Amino acid sequence: MSVTKLITSNEAIALEDKYGAHNYHPLPVVLNRGEGVYVWDVEGKKYYDFLSAYSAVNQGHCHPKIVDAMHKQAQTLTLTSRAFHNDILGKYEAYAADYFNFDKLLPMNTGAEAVETALKLCRKWAYEVKGIAENEAQIVVCKNNFHGRTTTIISFSNDPVARKNFGPYTDGFIKVEYDDIDALEQVFESSTNIAGFLVEPIQGEAGVYVPSDDYLIKAKALCEKHNVLFIADEVQTGIARTGRLLATCGNCSCTKKDCSGTPDVKPDVLILGKALSGGAYPVSAVLANDDIMKVIRPGTHGSTFGGNPVGAAVAIAALEVVKEESLAENADRLGQIFRKEINSFIEESTITTQVRGRGLLNAIVINDDEDSDTAWNICLGLRDNGLLAKPTHGNIIRFAPPLVMNEEQLRECIAIIIKTLKEFE
Repeated sequence: MSVTKLITSNEAIALEDKYGAHNYHPLPVVLNRGEGVYVWDVEGKKYYDFLSAYSAVNQGHCHPKIVDAMHKQAQTLTLTSRAFHNDILGKYEAYAADYFNFDKLLPMNTGAEAVETALKLCRKWAYEVKGIAENEAQIVVCKNNFHGRTTTIISFSNDPVARKNFGPYTDGFIKVEYDDIDALEQVFESSTNIAGFLVEPIQGEAGVYVPSDDYLIKAKALCEKHNVLFIADEVQTGIARTGRLLATCGNCSCTKKDCSGTPDVKPDVLILGKALSGGAYPVSAVLANDDIMKVIRPGTHGSTFGGNPVGAAVAIAALEVVKEESLAENADRLGQIFRKEINSFIEESTITTQVRGRGLLNAIVINDDEDSDTAWNICLGLRDNGLLAKPTHGNIIRFAPPLVMNEEQLRECIAIIIKTLKEFE
């Protein structure tokens, strides 16, 4: 079959099934175009995108400023590797470091790569700065976490599907309950070998679990007390998704170094990805101050594509869009409308028990068990009614539209969601 031939949805799905590894279970819809908050399938049907590629497309599909930056850079210089300097990487590093108020940025490509980088950075800091004996450092993580699917990362996952038959696993991690500050304190006090605490400010893949208001504040205070690095995985929650530039940034949605928003939990190590490029190109990053990042020296870590000119140009444009279009403020305002309207429906509903989230990262809990197919069937119904979403953990549906959505569009989407849910009452 010619790769340029137009094909139907069924043909496209059959090709993936025959020639692709079966490592995903996509909703049966085949998309071939996107613009802003909308996507179209190969038959021309238009949908609202309510997943945003797991919060990678915060700036909307094919944002003209981001696409233009990618196009211009791709016509000039695409890749040098890090064997040589290029004229855009330093500009990107300076812009992003100032944007997020850190001294340095280590550029990578994917979210999982950035998490792995942060883990290596933490361990090296533990041995060379904190003074933990070599190979004895431990990093605390939370149960039900999702930080990626590399061998090391699944070693501290408790998802049996992600872990089964991929061992032996990597040692050096301690799991505690999420949003349990007492459990975290007990672990910190039980060992002097704790190097870092890796945490999602909101557990997205687990079902959009939002912790108690003071959890991150208290966790950071404990880290400071015990000289432990607070490592925030904001691959999904960062870049304005939760109504703030970062989910760890309390009430502050600005990017100024003198930000007075409170409470402001400043991570020691910040992990970013996904919307760092607006979904246009694989770009991720780890940010930290000099006292931590100084342990990285030539030969200790690297990536051929990390910091490539196209990725750097795209990331600058993507971050400029967030600021210029006030996407954090928009996400905050629309998120409040979304939860208010869905909560009003839940009061009279038997199919839905809860809506939770922050900004435009939300989820509803379907009144059925995790092994049921109700949430999947609801997503099929949403698709038929013109909105795309996906279940997580069986009975939870995550809703995360592009942050460029306006109120009129949001209310139309709310109407679609409520109409569809009523069909399953």
